[in-house]
Amino acid sequence: MKFVSKPVRIRRAASSRAGGRSNRPSWSANSILIQVNVGICRCVLRWVLGERQKDAFFAWLYQKGQALKIDRSGDMKAADVMVSTVITVGPECSVQDLAEILLENRVSAVPVVSNGGDLVGIVSEGDLIRRTEMDTERRRSRWLALLIGAQPLAAEFVKSNGRRVADVMTRDVVVATPDTPLRHIAALLEKNGIKRVPIVSHGKLVGIVSRANLVQALASARKEIKAATATSDRMIREELLSRLRAEPWARTRRLNVIVHDGTVELWGGVRSPAEKQAIRLAAELTPGVRAVSDNLIIESSASTLYLAIA
Repeated sequence: MKFVSKPVRIRRAASSRAGGRSNRPSWSANSILIQVNVGICRCVLRWVLGERQKDAFFAWLYQKGQALKIDRSGDMKAADVMVSTVITVGPECSVQDLAEILLENRVSAVPVVSNGGDLVGIVSEGDLIRRTEMDTERRRSRWLALLIGAQPLAAEFVKSNGRRVADVMTRDVVVATPDTPLRHIAALLEKNGIKRVPIVSHGKLVGIVSRANLVQALASARKEIKAATATSDRMIREELLSRLRAEPWARTRRLNVIVHDGTVELWGGVRSPAEKQAIRLAAELTPGVRAVSDNLIIESSASTLYLAIA
C-alpha cells in the first residue's frame, strides 16, 4: 500500500454577505492540530527517509497495525458460564426466611427481584452479620458517633434491626449483560471487591456469575485444550523467539534457544528472577514443547554493565 503525502489544508467558512460582514475563517482547533501534526510528521519523514522510503515506512506501519488487531469473537462470554437457574428473594421477604434460604441452598448471597422480575438489589451473608438478635450490632462511643454523623448511624440502625430484605439489601448492584466477556467480569469482581455479578438483559435477571464459575471455566478450558500437533524443532524455536521478541521485558540478544525432539534448552543471561521465570513459562506455553531445560543465569548489575561497555 502506498501512502501519498498531501499538503495541509485549512478550510474556511463560506462568505457571509448579510450585514456586509467580511469573510472570517471558522476553524476547529482539534482538526487544525491533527492536520498540522500529520503534516509535520510527513515532512520530517520525507526529509529523513526520502519520499520512497517514507511511503514504505507508512506501509510497514499499516501492516503492523493490522497484525496487532486481535479477533475477540472467540472470547468466552458471561452467558457461557453463568448459572441460569438463580435462587432469588423478594423485597418483602423476612430476614429470618432469608437466612433459612441461604443455609438450605448453600449459597452466600441471592439477588432481590420484584414481582415483575426486575433486579432491585442483592443481599448476602455480610448484610446479616451485624444484627441485634445476635448482639453483634455496632456500638460506637459518643465522640466517634459525633464524628460519623447522624445519617450513617441511622443506616446502621436499619441494617441491624430491619425485618425485611428491603431494609438490609444492597441497592446499588454491579451488573453485566450476557454478552460481557469473562475478562470484564473478572475486572468487575476485582475492582469492586465482590464475589458475584448478576447478569441482566433489559433489566430482567437472567443469570449470575460468581468467582467459582470462573474457576470452573478455567478447569473446563484446560480439559478442552486439544493435544498439540507434531511440530518441528525449528518451528518451535522460531515460534518461541518470535513471541519473546514481542515482549518488552525479554532481552533476546542475550538468549539462545536450542530445541531437540521437542525439548527446549534455554541458555544465556537474564536480568532478574522474574525474567527467568517468564521466559521459561513462554517456552512451556509454546505448542509442541514437551519439556524445558532452564540453564539461564541471572546476571548481576556489575556484570551487565561490564558486558554493555565491552
